[in-house]
Amino acid sequence: MIQAIVFLPLLAALVAGLGQRVIGNVPSKILTTGALFTSCALSWPIFLSFVGGSGEATVTPVLHWVSSGALQFNWELRVDTLTAVMLVVITTVSALVHLYSWGYMEEDPDQPRFFAYLSLFTFAMLMLVTANNLVQMFFGWEGVGLASYLLIGFWYKKPSANAAAIKAFVVNRVGDLGFMLGIFGTFLVFGTVSIPEILAAAPGMAGSTIGFMGMRLDTMTILCLLLFIGAMGKSAQLGLHTWLPDAMEGPTPVSALIHAATMVTAGVFMVCRLSPMFETAPVAQGVVMFVGAATCFFAATVATTQWDIKRVIAYSTCSQLGYMFFAAGAGAYGAAMFHLFTHAFFKALLFLGAGSVIHAMHHEQDMRYYGALRKQIPITYWAMMLGTLAITGVGIAGVAGFAGFYSKDGILEAAFASGGGGVIAFWVGVFVAFLTSFYSWRLVFLTFYGKPRWEQSEHIQHAVHGDHGHDDHAHAHAHGTHSDGTAGYHPHESPLSMLIPLVILSIGAVFAGIAFHHQFIYPEEGMAFWKGSLAFDEHLMHAAHEVPLWVKWTPFTAMAIGLFLAWNSYIRNTTLPARFVAQFKLLHQFLYNKWYFDELYNILFVKPAFAIGRFFWKRGDEGTIDRFGPDGAAALVAGGTRLAVRLQSGYVYGYAFVMLLGLVGLASWAMVNFL
Repeated sequence: MIQAIVFLPLLAALVAGLGQRVIGNVPSKILTTGALFTSCALSWPIFLSFVGGSGEATVTPVLHWVSSGALQFNWELRVDTLTAVMLVVITTVSALVHLYSWGYMEEDPDQPRFFAYLSLFTFAMLMLVTANNLVQMFFGWEGVGLASYLLIGFWYKKPSANAAAIKAFVVNRVGDLGFMLGIFGTFLVFGTVSIPEILAAAPGMAGSTIGFMGMRLDTMTILCLLLFIGAMGKSAQLGLHTWLPDAMEGPTPVSALIHAATMVTAGVFMVCRLSPMFETAPVAQGVVMFVGAATCFFAATVATTQWDIKRVIAYSTCSQLGYMFFAAGAGAYGAAMFHLFTHAFFKALLFLGAGSVIHAMHHEQDMRYYGALRKQIPITYWAMMLGTLAITGVGIAGVAGFAGFYSKDGILEAAFASGGGGVIAFWVGVFVAFLTSFYSWRLVFLTFYGKPRWEQSEHIQHAVHGDHGHDDHAHAHAHGTHSDGTAGYHPHESPLSMLIPLVILSIGAVFAGIAFHHQFIYPEEGMAFWKGSLAFDEHLMHAAHEVPLWVKWTPFTAMAIGLFLAWNSYIRNTTLPARFVAQFKLLHQFLYNKWYFDELYNILFVKPAFAIGRFFWKRGDEGTIDRFGPDGAAALVAGGTRLAVRLQSGYVYGYAFVMLLGLVGLASWAMVNFL
């Protein structure tokens, strides 16, 4: 069964990608979508068997891979509770994204290539989460990096898409260098890359030291920090986060897949998979908590100022990943995985809902040109409302709530219970809950409430007047536009293939928390559920459930304040945001420009790299190698040729003169040497 789950997406990707011109659009879509729904259908029984307590960890061999001295490992597919959780997350979201793409990419001429890339992405992520050794994990790790490059830059004729794809690839290479060094170091210390063997031996390495850069440092701290650098790149943590918002240049289904179920969750999964290693390195855990909390705060502040609907949700993803990491840093790995699980449903719902809005608004992504859409696209409206209720954590402690309520509150309570730095992380998380509520409801109010602002959009004006060509003109008229201007434009609900995934994901956003929170984060049930697949601290989770009542109600209060502020600013008193910006112009510019990370990196890394490149190009390559190498040799040959041409005049007296010179030279040589 596990072989089918993993390899069906690969088979579909190969057939659709290599045979696209032969089999065409519809067969390619049927094949890839069918393969993913089959994998999804096979994944859920595995997950439910672990929920029911009957699941057992298994390792299925595929082939013997490497045997080189002490380095020996096989290609094996491991299935335990942690893998089972990831299987349902990956295959469910990916299958729904495939179905959604039928409608969203309907007019794209390269549909088979797109669906092949989606399936390849899914296969790579499945390889990562089923890995039984670090090399296989790295294979899947790099596979999702490759597939993300292909998908972000899918519209390769668009310069900004190419730039975003390159940026994602390069930034992730920085993180991957740390991950590779971590793998090398782990093999050096443990003598194996087998994950079960490493985790079994990890407690015995606590307190040991290793030589690193001329110093003796704690072995497990160094290894865990190097591995975490890889997680920072893949999961877009502060410092290596800059690629994530730019990834919005890819098609919206790509954004949903990358941000909800695959690439960005790989780092969280890796830290949880190797949690027994991190448990032996308190300093590394502290770094994970600090970076997660800082990322959480940074991304939420930036999201409050963005106008692009997809970028708001992208920074929201970055912030939610911060929650997961500071939960892992606090030792609450089960809570981190629970938030990963629920986040997949409501974040995929929000991204696909945003895609439905963009589709309705003729590819306009600026929320300033939306407004009053709830009656025009009601299904999309209700789906995004449910997603917003889930991400903002609406619920009543001890009663019921949406998915994000259970998982986010579980993280905050565990952070508070862990004490020390965890208390600081708790308060950061509470403030971020307030910001999350504000920018999420800001998105809803700007998009679905207020007055229509469509006539201000150049995109829609061009669509109505046909300024973008025949296809856009026909598309505009097909949705009720008139030739006399934008007043005739009517936003339209998305096709059924796009709405069905929204409905299914809405169910997950509503019920995933209440249905599974006992298994993920409750002490007794959690110990039985995880069954040693990660380090589950039963005492910490007991303490988390026994925190004071005010701790349990604080996140709800922060959410309510954020909701009220958003309503007051964008419904009741719409002049308030402009007045705030005028009053705090520098702060707004700082946040709107994303803390100037891109500008800073441009000064520190990009410009020096280009300067060094130009120096070696002009002075090294052209000025030295080419000058004295191929160009110099070519110049010498050309000069000799020109001289030879001048000597070959064609006149007899010229040749006779040369012959005479030769005879004189020969005679002179003979006289010198023999007389």
